Amino acid sequence: MLGDVGILKGRPYTGLNDDNNKPPVEVTLDSYSISKYETTWGDFMVYLRDVNRAKDYTLEAGFDWARILPVTASDDPLSPNYYKKPARSPNYQEAEGYCAWLADKTGHPFALPTEAQWEFAARNRGQDVLYATDDGTKRNDTYLQRPKQYIDPSIPPSGNMLSHASTTIERRPVGSYPPSPLGLYDMSGNVAEWTQDWYDVNAYQHLDPHNPHGPEEPVDPDEPEKVVRDWAGYGSHTAGHGTVFMRGGEQLTSSNGFRCVVNQGMPVE
Repeated sequence: MLGDVGILKGRPYTGLNDDNNKPPVEVTLDSYSISKYETTWGDFMVYLRDVNRAKDYTLEAGFDWARILPVTASDDPLSPNYYKKPARSPNYQEAEGYCAWLADKTGHPFALPTEAQWEFAARNRGQDVLYATDDGTKRNDTYLQRPKQYIDPSIPPSGNMLSHASTTIERRPVGSYPPSPLGLYDMSGNVAEWTQDWYDVNAYQHLDPHNPHGPEEPVDPDEPEKVVRDWAGYGSHTAGHGTVFMRGGEQLTSSNGFRCVVNQGMPVE
């Protein structure tokens, strides 16, 4: 059942007033694998340099967002760009491009996940869980709760996920918290993640029941949006926004994390 299954018990998990993820719908998915980690700065920069686009995301090239968080990788564990921390793709196209590049390099069918694939994995193959953590509960790491000037990335991780400080670019290295029962890390928290589906607030009313993938075209061609999942990665944890059921749209120029899937029966090591 894709969507807010809390509504089946009369207690929706998300507090949205529209039909965004309600009512849940029954879908089936072909076999696939999903990356256990969010794509890191280290791996993402290998891709950008290989396709000769790393230079496009610099201040010198007019990419102003680099003032906030440079698109690079660092060997400094205290840097927001530490190579083991989750990358924030500067736009949707580069996240999609990274997975396509992996497919080209390996010969395996890598792609961004559909939101149905993302949610099925986050929910331990569709179970009724609120958070993609080791035990389905949220025990939030405390180190980003203090005022920004006191944030110390050298403090060891605590709890089982990170969903604080949406205004702070600092995050933990991937794999800092215990994995979900499926062996997946940070599907709740750290950074929000792109999926390949075009965003439609009423998408669940029109989904194909087998391998659903959202609308064929953007609902608003003037401001096209893709579905972003794991809103705990933004630091929001009110009205159920931090749960694995939350969905929302982001413009293609937004910066988010991501992970890839392999659309085949056999996993890839």
